[in-house]
Amino acid sequence: MTRAGKALLAVAFSATPVLADPIADFYRGKQMQFIIRTAAGGDYDSYSRLLARHMGKHIPGNPNIVAINMPGAGGIVAANFVGNLAPKDGTILTMVSQGLPVDQALTLNPSLKVDLRKLNWIGNVVNANQLLVVWNKTRVQTLEEAKKTEVKIGSTGAGSASVQLPAFYNNVLGTRFKIISGYIGGQEIDLAMERGEVEGRGTNTYTGYQTSKPNWIADKLITPLIQVGLAKEPELPNVPLLLDQPVKPQDKPLLEYVSKAITVGRPVATTPGVPAERVAALRKAFDETLLDPEFIAEAKQQNAEVRPMTGEVLEKIIRDLIEAPQDVRDRVKVAMEPKASDIAEGGK
Repeated sequence: MTRAGKALLAVAFSATPVLADPIADFYRGKQMQFIIRTAAGGDYDSYSRLLARHMGKHIPGNPNIVAINMPGAGGIVAANFVGNLAPKDGTILTMVSQGLPVDQALTLNPSLKVDLRKLNWIGNVVNANQLLVVWNKTRVQTLEEAKKTEVKIGSTGAGSASVQLPAFYNNVLGTRFKIISGYIGGQEIDLAMERGEVEGRGTNTYTGYQTSKPNWIADKLITPLIQVGLAKEPELPNVPLLLDQPVKPQDKPLLEYVSKAITVGRPVATTPGVPAERVAALRKAFDETLLDPEFIAEAKQQNAEVRPMTGEVLEKIIRDLIEAPQDVRDRVKVAMEPKASDIAEGGK
């Protein structure tokens, strides 16, 4: 090539504009918020903060992510804020309460004002079974004994799985759990168990105890009475699974619905109305974060188990729960409503 040709080629390349990255341009210099549905402490808080520390470097433009606690009403306060009030631009993330898709499907709580189908689901950190546990000094130590003797179980508020599941056990399995509601979050219920104020906790995941109270199961300070999921936790082969409980044939679909609902786990979402390309970028960043060696190392340090689910799969599960056949939802709704005699206020 002649010298003149090379010069023309150089001019052509220098005149070619550098392609902009609109996603990176949007997020560069931004401060995102990760809204946490509980007070400080517990696995919702620890998982959310863990994600907030690592996810920003996988989002184009590398925004800073600040964790903000917004407890109340079993996670409904945070969900309503994210769904209805927060900026709809992809700068907000949250970990939604596990029980809220069922709450919406069954219209259990009128204070839930957001349609969860309109949230943009980013991914699920962990799919772990829900446990109902009792303190080791409690007189009831098996599920069968809980069908004969009343047990005080701590819970948060309406719309929370910590109320829904013990009520379901009472109504379908015949247990006698007294649901003490009104605690701000799981950490307060744990303290109440230690003080003897309540005898057990209505819901928490096995991984949640591994994260927040790693010695409780190992040292047998708590006894799981039942676990809910599609299969038993490998570490808990002797704890009864809800799906395996003997019920009338017409009640089996109820067990299946509730067990599927638990696979929602610890779901992460952003607001409605976010442009599709930003949702895709956040989903990709979430997936990459859970494979990040630094994230994995810190998760192990915290005993935080990670069993990820993609945003696409999570979105379908939530829609399937909300749009399940009406007769199944109607019957599950009745089963999840605590009888007046089975619930009392506490945690004040």
